[in-house]
Amino acid sequence: MSYERVKKQLANKPAKLARYIKHNSSKKRKFGDITAPCRRCGKKGSVMHKYGLNYCRQCFREEATNLGFKKFN
Repeated sequence: MSYERVKKQLANKPAKLARYIKHNSSKKRKFGDITAPCRRCGKKGSVMHKYGLNYCRQCFREEATNLGFKKFN
């Protein structure tokens, strides 16, 4: 069963729901890919965190000129 389905089943039992959430929820991460999804499309992989951009590589290519980046070649 999925996490959301179990939470729905335990909605009427607050003590069991609290215990389930305590032991089965994923821990909050300070570092890594999952911390900041792409601000444009929401993808979690290949996100550029440099300079606080938080764009995935595909969205960055589309938005680079609007952000002030220039292509020299």
